[in-house]
Parts: sequence; C-alpha cells; structure tokens
Amino acid sequence: MPCETNEELVDLLESVRGTTKLGKVADYIPALGKAEAKDLSVAIYHVENSCMSAGDVEKLFTLQSISKVLALAFVLMDHGEADVFELIGMEPTGDPFNSMIKLETHNPSKPLNPMINAGALAVTSMIKGSSKDEKFDRLLQFIKLLSNNDKISYCKEVASSEFDTAHLNRAICYFMKQHGIIKDNVEDLMEIYTKQCAIQMHSMDLAKIGAVFALDGIHPETGERLIRDDIARICKTFMVTCGMYNASGEFAIKIGIPAKSGVSGGIMGIVPYQFGIGIFGPSLDEKGNSIAGIKLLERLSKKYKLSIF
Repeated sequence: MPCETNEELVDLLESVRGTTKLGKVADYIPALGKAEAKDLSVAIYHVENSCMSAGDVEKLFTLQSISKVLALAFVLMDHGEADVFELIGMEPTGDPFNSMIKLETHNPSKPLNPMINAGALAVTSMIKGSSKDEKFDRLLQFIKLLSNNDKISYCKEVASSEFDTAHLNRAICYFMKQHGIIKDNVEDLMEIYTKQCAIQMHSMDLAKIGAVFALDGIHPETGERLIRDDIARICKTFMVTCGMYNASGEFAIKIGIPAKSGVSGGIMGIVPYQFGIGIFGPSLDEKGNSIAGIKLLERLSKKYKLSIF
C-alpha cells in the first residue's frame, strides 16, 4: 500500500532538516560512509492500515541495530524466555553499544542486554539452523513476513564492509566464547550478524514492522499473529530501556515511546495500539542516533502527546 504525503508531516520534517548539518554519517563502516547526510524521511503506519509520509520514503537503508529487536523476537520464539535470558541479561547499560567493559567486570560474564552488540551477537548465535545460510535465511523470511514484503533482502556491499571491519565484534565474540555464552564458529556468526545488520528496507517497511509491535504481534494488513504478545511486550520494554543506546533515558523523558535506532540512521518507533514509525536520517549524533530523526520524534511526541508515560 503506498504512503500518502502528509503536508503537516512535511512541515515538521522540514523544520528539523537543518539539524542534519550538526551530525555526521557512520564512516567507521566504509559503505555507510557513502550516505548523504542531508537525507531525511519519515513514514507513519496506522494499525487500521493507512500510511502517511514525508521526505524520500522510498530510499533504502540498512537496519543495523534495529535488527536486534527483530532477531530477539525470533530467537525468543525459537527458544523461549528462560533459555534466552539464561545467557543474556535484562539490564540497561550506560556504556556505548560496542563496549565490552561490563563483560569483564560483571559476574557471571554475560551481556547485560540484547540491544548492545555483545547481547545481540549472543542472540544471533541462538538462531536455529543446520548451517549459517539456513540461520540467516530463516531470520530474513521472518522479516519479510513482518514487513509483508517478499522483496526484502540485504545489501551485499554493506555486509561485506561490516564483515571486513568488525574487529571489535570479533573480540567480543571470542570473549563470550571463552565464557560459554557463544558456542558457534565465530567467523560463521560474524557472517550471519553482518548480513542481519545489512538487511535493507525503506521507511514505510520499517513503519509497518513497528505497527506489528504496536498491535502486540498481529500484522495490521494480514491479521496474522506473527509474534506472541508476551514476546512483543518484552521487545518493546527493551526498546524503552535500551533501544537508543546510552541515550535511552533522555529519550524516554523527552519522547517516551518504545524505539530502536541503527547507525545507518534508521529509527523504528512504536505508539502502542496506534501506529508504527519509520525514520531514516543518516546524519548521527555522538551517541549514534539520527540527529534529525530524534528531533523529529521529539516534535511529534510533543505535538500529539505520544509519550506512554
């Protein structure tokens, strides 16, 4: 279903576009460094199957850390809550998303939550399958169902670029393997994880996935239950407490909705039982969040009183 351009949303988007100049794209992954810092788009998908948008919503971007939420939902369905949280914690961290400090200083030595890289890598290692290709394909099929778009794929250039530069993530994996959190071959896991992060879509796809979570796991277009309601609740809770890296507390106070960002500049937001939000703005702040996307969400939340608190 095409999104209709909404003039009020266009005005809000244009009012924050200037903030893109205050950030920078994620060039530590070479392929992401090619993004246009000035790009900005938003789509809002209502649970009764209407969609409105502003900006270039058809522009593709990779999910990056937004995929952590989707992989978590998938693995919770594969294994159940008890098995997953035996290996991964539930607590927020004030450290950067790629830090391994808490792995070394906490006992037992397990990731604090599934939204930091260590936790996300542990989650991805739990995807069931007889091979790395089967594991990734299963996750990709799940994301196609969530977006109701069987054309969803991954960007090979970004996946390759991430795989070649993921030295810190490899170090995190080997540390966790030493402590029994990860049992897989690390290079196989890195291939799955970098492909997972490189799954690409546009803002409307992302907004539609957000709407699935807004409806506690039921797809608004098909009426099919894709995620159990208790799992959707767990994922949304992590998005509130840990979804915006180490800016999650400030985000909860200023905006107050479940959200997850990625260093490509994507943000998936959820207003429970109302709509999902998909944003793309690759110019990032110092925490790794879309600088104009955050400002846009802040204005949307204030104008329409979206906060769940």
